[in-house]
Amino acid sequence: QVQLVESGGGLAQAGSSLTLSCAASGGIFSSAVMGWFRQAPGKEREFVAAISRSGVNTPYGGFVKGRFIISRDNAKNTMYLQMNSLRTEDTAVYYCAADLEPGPPRTESREYDYWGQGTQVTVSS
Repeated sequence: QVQLVESGGGLAQAGSSLTLSCAASGGIFSSAVMGWFRQAPGKEREFVAAISRSGVNTPYGGFVKGRFIISRDNAKNTMYLQMNSLRTEDTAVYYCAADLEPGPPRTESREYDYWGQGTQVTVSS
């Protein structure tokens, strides 16, 4: 049974940093492209970042502008999102997702097969 569990969310001050983690179980991690998405109240789910199986290919959403770093540790079945220079507009529920389709990382949420339950990130000014 595939399970993705996010952690690391919480309350942060604008300008500070948070690191999110996504722990995967069910034996899929090393064969999956992994991604982070976010959804703010009243808005559609938005692509944040994705990472290829090897970790070499890491596309980011346009709003990231060098502030976030996605990484993965295949030995630990865990993906990370280091978020720096946080802004109030980064407030959202952050979800990790797994895409089992062969190929490069994709940015559309509909392409992902498995999802975590989400972790809330709230950035205050």
